[in-house]
Amino acid sequence: MATQASDLAAAIGWTPPAGWPAITRERCRDILTAPGQRFEMETVDIRGVPTRVWKNAPPSLRAIALVGRMYGDREFLIYEDERVTYDAWFRAVATLAQALRARGVGKGDRVALAMRNLPEWPVAFFAATTIGAICVPLNAWWTGPELAYGLSNSGTRLLVCDAERWERIAPHRGECPELESVLVSRSAAAREGAARLEDVIGTPHDYAGLPAAELPEVDIAPEDDATIFYTSGTTGNPKGALGTHRNLCTNILSSGYNAACAVLRRGEEIPEPTPKVGLTVIPLFHVTACSAGLMGNLAAGNTLIFMHKWDPIKAFEIIEREKVHVTGGVPTIAWQLIEHPARKDYDLSSIEAIAYGGAPAAPELVRKIREVFGALPGNGWGMTETMATVTGHSSEDYLNRPDSCGPPVAVADLKIMSEDGERELPPGEVGELWARGPMVVKGYWNNPEATAATFVDGWVRTGDLARLDEEGFCYIVDRAKDMIIRGGENIYSSEVENVLYDHPAVTDAALIGLPHPQLGEEPAAVVHLAPGSSASESELQAWVAARLAKFKVPVRIAFVEDTLPRNANGKILKKDLGALFEGE
Repeated sequence: MATQASDLAAAIGWTPPAGWPAITRERCRDILTAPGQRFEMETVDIRGVPTRVWKNAPPSLRAIALVGRMYGDREFLIYEDERVTYDAWFRAVATLAQALRARGVGKGDRVALAMRNLPEWPVAFFAATTIGAICVPLNAWWTGPELAYGLSNSGTRLLVCDAERWERIAPHRGECPELESVLVSRSAAAREGAARLEDVIGTPHDYAGLPAAELPEVDIAPEDDATIFYTSGTTGNPKGALGTHRNLCTNILSSGYNAACAVLRRGEEIPEPTPKVGLTVIPLFHVTACSAGLMGNLAAGNTLIFMHKWDPIKAFEIIEREKVHVTGGVPTIAWQLIEHPARKDYDLSSIEAIAYGGAPAAPELVRKIREVFGALPGNGWGMTETMATVTGHSSEDYLNRPDSCGPPVAVADLKIMSEDGERELPPGEVGELWARGPMVVKGYWNNPEATAATFVDGWVRTGDLARLDEEGFCYIVDRAKDMIIRGGENIYSSEVENVLYDHPAVTDAALIGLPHPQLGEEPAAVVHLAPGSSASESELQAWVAARLAKFKVPVRIAFVEDTLPRNANGKILKKDLGALFEGE
């Protein structure tokens, strides 16, 4: 497989420099994880399974927040004209944490968070988790019924949201019987059934003037519950992945380990850490931005910039003005930065790295990042069930294997299993990817059946088809069945198909992904109508749009005269359906 990787690297125009790699991955691991080193490991028992963990990882999100306070007047959050220092952020966190306790929120209670990327987001997240509550970040793109489902399923007691989300949720308040309190931000006036967040902590401009406060006292262990991130399965309703404090804290050292490996492979000394400025353009309600991004940036004392809405021109302006070092998130963002004609009008020389996850990237993108920005590309693989980072891939290693998502970090293990889950396959063979490590979540919230089917003796069955090469680099061959990834957003076919089936004219439906140069994929549907019935493409698109988030609406709908082809088990043969859209 190394030969194939080298061939592909050459095809995108990259040749390893003389002397690279200076050392093997195994030697990197030995150096970085040696006793007394930052990335030293130890083995602990996690739910009955001996598991390698980072010995020096913070024990909890509470510990991370206390580290953040130490950065004092260094800028942490920037959003439009709002600039929040670490000290001001911590004052707001502690004030809100005390307010949550005063409202009766305690350890294990669920506090939901539904808002766009705003300075209030990291405040609410840490206010909840530092007192032992379970934060439930809800997808801000969801419709009212989808948001209500998340609130109800999680048994949320208190909700922190922005005015935009509250307008969607308010009509469905009755569907959330356990929801006792709501705090709404960015609302000009008090809303019925909700209080203003600003009446508790003020606006981000006010955080620095809040009294110096301490976090309420509470004991939090690494394996205590911390978060519920929702991820849809291929069947049924969305499932809540129950994450622990250790899950999120693991990412801090996993990211650092990957960066250190790249430096050692280059034959260089690991530099002293210096504060970086990052432009965060993917939603914090995803584990990629929250766990793989926010945690490490906070622990390192970096500055994070949020945008109201993604716009390449505004991104260029921010990168130039704030001297941004790192951005990315999903391949879509990288493509737009590269291909936008206005790019040449801005000084983007501060960019050092463009990294992404959440969607497959074309090998060509890896070359373009290096060629256009002179920056190092980076990606990785993970999923909601692994709280993001399991593998890491960057710099020369990524250029050398542009179709890989990298090897697992030192505390993680990967294996490729046969379809029945009974036999481990050798390097080079394709099978189902299984992952293990301290980043794997406990299971699914209140869903023992799905938990038992997915989590086996510390391993998570990913549903992804993959292979490993002789050096342990992972190659995702296909993703979880029936899942489409549009610009980093997961679209689960059954959810859209079920809505189509609800239309009175539809008797058969299937959703597939069509290739898209920037988004990776877009959803398209194939439907069969009941005899004597009629429905147009625009009618069915409007039907879906009225019931699901806009990114889930099929961009194309093909109509077929016969019912869809199926195998002996009655499953639709989706691989044959893409031909219906060819040449259009």
